[in-house]
Amino acid sequence: MPAYVLIEIEIHDKSMYFQYIEKARPIVESYGGNYIIRGGKTEILFGDWEPERIILIEFPARENIERCFHSTEYLEIKHLRENSTNTRAIILEGYDHL
Repeated sequence: MPAYVLIEIEIHDKSMYFQYIEKARPIVESYGGNYIIRGGKTEILFGDWEPERIILIEFPARENIERCFHSTEYLEIKHLRENSTNTRAIILEGYDHL
């Protein structure tokens, strides 16, 4: 069953953040991750949520997410994200069409 990572990011250091995304994308993709949304315009539909940047990544399974974000490759670059952004992320289980 597919699983998704929904990420909300507030960027404080664009230069460092861009270093992070250049390195993160091939790591995410190597674990089967497919970027569905990567930034872009947002519009409030309900409530008072005003995210600066949203990322949605689809993975084949939850296990791929866990392996990706706990991998040696990712752990070596995560400081770039941590030092350049405020980030909130959740894992969402996909819909099983069966």
